[in-house]
Amino acid sequence: MNSVFNPKNNLQAFREQASFIKRHRLLIIEMAKREITDRYAGQFFGVFWAIGHPLVLMLVYAFIFGIVFKVKVGGTADLPLNYTTYLLSGLIPWLAFIESMSKATDAIVGNANLVKQFIFPIEVLPIKGVFSTLVTNLIFLFLLIMYILISQHVAHWTFLLLPLLIVLQTMAMIGISYILAAAAVHFRDMKDVIQVFSITGVYLIPAFFLPEFVPRLFQPILYINPFSYLIWCYQDALYFGRFEHPWAWGVVFVLSLSVFTLGYRFFRKVKNVFGDVL
Repeated sequence: MNSVFNPKNNLQAFREQASFIKRHRLLIIEMAKREITDRYAGQFFGVFWAIGHPLVLMLVYAFIFGIVFKVKVGGTADLPLNYTTYLLSGLIPWLAFIESMSKATDAIVGNANLVKQFIFPIEVLPIKGVFSTLVTNLIFLFLLIMYILISQHVAHWTFLLLPLLIVLQTMAMIGISYILAAAAVHFRDMKDVIQVFSITGVYLIPAFFLPEFVPRLFQPILYINPFSYLIWCYQDALYFGRFEHPWAWGVVFVLSLSVFTLGYRFFRKVKNVFGDVL
């Protein structure tokens, strides 16, 4: 247990992981590109579905909560922009996280032939799913910023913080992908668990509602949920245009570095048995 929280071991693991990604970046990018193209090969709309699926989902959420339930947000100093911006600024990173987690559960199990090749760096497999997910994530962030500029006539200085958020989000997704990819080798139901979590978990993050809308008895759930802090950071950068949740940035920074490092260490420790299990 002490070795898990040993700063020296974690720093060394962080350097190893950063060096690995830099050394194999071309392989990771190429496999991520192939994953995107292969997934939609032969389909009429092709890679459009990489954007179409989450886009339709977000439009449905916006319609239900913004038009049917008529959630009124915006137009005040505390809540400057409209509800659609508030909803999407929280929903976009959540959808990216869920997609990367879903891909991670099949990263090792679905590539048994590569895992059994001793010369192939299997650490690439969970990472390439994260990078392919980032393509859609970046496209949606760009579209949301365009929407804010055109419809709200606002250009927040906090847009400049998005590259930092994307890096921290990517590190966290890589770390969690390592853990899920390794766990799915032994627990094949992991993919179904993630699917259930993607449906229920979206209602446990502050994307559809403001935290003060939640009854006080249930508000601690938002603060226990680590995903809430990432959502708050994106809302600060895209919606509020200020550090409305300054403490969330510190939490995201620490969690991202920790998950990135510990996920890699866990994967590295158990990867030697993958070939035997598969």
